[in-house]
Amino acid sequence: MSLPRYTFVAGPDDFLVSRVAKETWAELCSGVSDDFSQEVINGYVGKVDEVEQAVNSFRDAVQTMGLFGGRRVVWLKSVSFMADNVLGRSETTQKACDDLREILEGINPDEVGVLITASPVDRRKRFAKWLEKGGTYLATGGMDSKGKGAEALIEVMKDECASMKVSIDRQAVEVLISKVNGNSRLLLEEIRKLATYLGEEGATITSKLIEQLTPNFGEGDFFESTEAFFSRNLTWTLDALRRHFFAGNDARPVIASLQNRNRLLIQIRSLVDGGEIQVGPRGIAKPGFEKAAAKYASFYDGLNKKSNFNVFTQNLWYMGKLAGESKLPSLKRLIDHQQEFIRAFEEIVERPNEQEDALRTMAIRCLS
Repeated sequence: MSLPRYTFVAGPDDFLVSRVAKETWAELCSGVSDDFSQEVINGYVGKVDEVEQAVNSFRDAVQTMGLFGGRRVVWLKSVSFMADNVLGRSETTQKACDDLREILEGINPDEVGVLITASPVDRRKRFAKWLEKGGTYLATGGMDSKGKGAEALIEVMKDECASMKVSIDRQAVEVLISKVNGNSRLLLEEIRKLATYLGEEGATITSKLIEQLTPNFGEGDFFESTEAFFSRNLTWTLDALRRHFFAGNDARPVIASLQNRNRLLIQIRSLVDGGEIQVGPRGIAKPGFEKAAAKYASFYDGLNKKSNFNVFTQNLWYMGKLAGESKLPSLKRLIDHQQEFIRAFEEIVERPNEQEDALRTMAIRCLS
């Protein structure tokens, strides 16, 4: 079996890239006789001239003979000049990438093993496309800046659960990703924390446990208050609001989260009432959802990216979960909710020191 000319590990999440890269590097180094035959070149640069320096250092590393003979391994680590930014678009950078390609094309993999890691990467660029085809390409996935790519996080989460000998239910997956705002490091740490708390093999991480033990990081959705409200459980909603404000949080993110969910439900309810989509035990039927998306595409002009203003940009399984988890509220009730959210927002503007009271009163009006 012939050795690859190089291994290229890339993806939008630098932590996931690092995880895969460490395993790959360990495999490369396992066949090397001494530490002097292992070299790591820093590819994380901030200036154009530093790109040339990194490429030159890499050239020297792959062309240097081992001190005791035998195969060498070189890691061009954390490459930052392949992104869609000013540095990546520079003509000098493009020339340096062409030089790097020539170096890689001249490598004898029997003499030198090469690992290249980069995050993020503009895959439209000529050099990036060549890297994916010219050697072994390992795409790590992960969420990008637009919130796409959660599938890779789900796989990492399941792997971590398996290593901790616990499981996680389907609803809890969505809740936890939102709680940590798509941060892969936090995701794994929370899995370990929750598994340790459960303390027994075969236990299941549930959304309820996550709501109790995992705080909201960054600008993630405030799931507990939203889930409680749309489950129409007044006691749970009031308790969730109490915990939210006890932690010193603001009312605005809660209202935003409620509005976001309500917008989606208004669209789903309208499509269901109009006979455009069908909701069954397994969620929303895909053919009808896709047909409706094509039919109403013109009404969502300019809203092609993921947005709660366009139900057709959402994950179909998640939409089915919203539609089928409990009885879908009537369209009138959903519109009334929207009016109540506006009223609550006006009240917290007028009475900024009574935000919790404003939201608790809103919840009582809506759910009583």
